[in-house]
Amino acid sequence: MVRLVVGLLLLILNSSSPAGVRAQSDCDPLVDGRARFPISYWELTDFCLTSVDLSEIISGGPPPDGIPPIDNPQFETIEQASSWLEDRSPVIALEVDGDARAYPLAILTWHEIVNDEVGGVPVAVTFCPLCNAGLVFERTVSGEVLRFGVSGLLRNSDMIMWDDATQSFWQQLTGEGIVGAFTGTRLAERPSTMTSFGAFAARYPDGTVLSRETGVFRDYGRNPYTGYDSSTVPFLYSGDLDDRLPPMARVLGFRLGQSAVAYDLDTLAEVFVINDDVEGIPVAAFWQPGVASALDATAIDDSRDVGMAALYDRQVGDTVLTFTAGENGAITDEQTGSTWDFFGTATSGELAGTQLNQLLAAPHFWFAWSAFFPETTLYTLVE
Repeated sequence: MVRLVVGLLLLILNSSSPAGVRAQSDCDPLVDGRARFPISYWELTDFCLTSVDLSEIISGGPPPDGIPPIDNPQFETIEQASSWLEDRSPVIALEVDGDARAYPLAILTWHEIVNDEVGGVPVAVTFCPLCNAGLVFERTVSGEVLRFGVSGLLRNSDMIMWDDATQSFWQQLTGEGIVGAFTGTRLAERPSTMTSFGAFAARYPDGTVLSRETGVFRDYGRNPYTGYDSSTVPFLYSGDLDDRLPPMARVLGFRLGQSAVAYDLDTLAEVFVINDDVEGIPVAAFWQPGVASALDATAIDDSRDVGMAALYDRQVGDTVLTFTAGENGAITDEQTGSTWDFFGTATSGELAGTQLNQLLAAPHFWFAWSAFFPETTLYTLVE
């Protein structure tokens, strides 16, 4: 059923090298004499530069921008958005220098990329439904502001983005240029949170919300990937599956230096907070219920609660805090007894008003995270 629905969606949407980069001798994007994806679109792409095996890249169906990115996003107030979003509606929340914006997955599921400017910073807000990966990147590369689009290509089932300046290919889950002039370049990432509309509205009452006025017609709020959450086989994925977790288990993925770590959201849901250390950095993963999956029921707001998760540096000044959660899920630190909200702000106690530094971690499906980071450490609770 999932494949049928996705197939129908694709049919509708169709109306001298840096270190670590290898140069192909023939600069020809053919694998064993044939292309695994349409090459006629990519007249500017420098296939002499690539950091991946081109056989790993396949067509997902649509042509470039067959899934149209939003290039001139319009925004509305929280009150206006409340007319069509529920408290549990999933959004990607982004705040830059006091400019707070929410990007509903009800819209992003159909567009996957929003080219925007937030707090004066050009950004690309991205969501790959097949991997449940929502990430925000800066669009300025080598002094040039790029416009990103959806290539229609996949690697490890993850969206490959492209820029229309050089037609380089960019891996969405890692933010890295993998084919073309920008091969080996990594986009700067901005902290964001996959949270609920209600949590965003409470946190940022003056924030704005991406409008459904996108210039194209889509059935916003409907999930075109009905039941994908429950699938046992990822769509258009042929790699090995890491059996430490089911493929569609949600994890909070984080990489730092040479380390990659994943926190299972089902485990987080049991304890609400996990204290850990990664590469010598003390971190804390927070979890809170109250957000619907974007990839479960046909109507997104009718979907099951999958919760929200974020990762923070738990050092404040010279003190490393240890967090615990009470029976009602309220998070406090053992050192001062201060109470903290999901967004890493102390709401009461000695540290009231203190803000933890949010780290670059985001939820993903386990199969996708482990495909890109097979040596990842999966956090488990010690009995």
